[in-house]
Amino acid sequence: MTDQYKRNIAYKLRIGNILLGKPIFDNDKFIYLELGSKKISRTNVIGNIVDKYESEGDKKYLFFTLDDGSGQIKLKVFGEEDSEKFKGITQGETVAVIGVVRNWNNETYIQPEIISAKDPKYLLVRKLELEKQKSDTSKPVTDKKVVQAIKDKILGKIKEAESDGGIDSEKIILEFREVSTDTINEEIKKLLEEGIIFEPRPGRLRYLG
Repeated sequence: MTDQYKRNIAYKLRIGNILLGKPIFDNDKFIYLELGSKKISRTNVIGNIVDKYESEGDKKYLFFTLDDGSGQIKLKVFGEEDSEKFKGITQGETVAVIGVVRNWNNETYIQPEIISAKDPKYLLVRKLELEKQKSDTSKPVTDKKVVQAIKDKILGKIKEAESDGGIDSEKIILEFREVSTDTINEEIKKLLEEGIIFEPRPGRLRYLG
């Protein structure tokens, strides 16, 4: 199975991009993430390990939480051999990860093939590299499925902020740094026009519910 995925491109992405991807299944079996024109089954990401969990007992597995400033994603390692291979990775390290993208029980995660320690400056280097490339999701988005996913996530953020009396549109733009500002503003405008959200004051968004 792993050999099959190794024939596919390990796309350089930020975690925020990965989380925007739509999981595609075939008879309940996860195949790839759909992100614009890309079909992503492997990825290459750089981030900080902000959490680590190592199992006890006979079943060996490691769970890491990776954060690159655009979002967080789990790295999941199963089996004694791979757990031993990656057990030296510690919380607080900056790492480059190449691995297979998985989705189980509505959670997208990465099953790593390689985890290598990096200087923290590589986080900024990767961010600038991807901004320069102007990937599909940093341009105004036109793919209808991706746009709908972005719209749903924006609405989710607004709903979550109800207990705080709403959320500023600027904060939403910062939360979705991998999506163009024009796309975010357009989807907010649509939600306002549809009467799903409202502005108690300019720039402040609340869920009408």
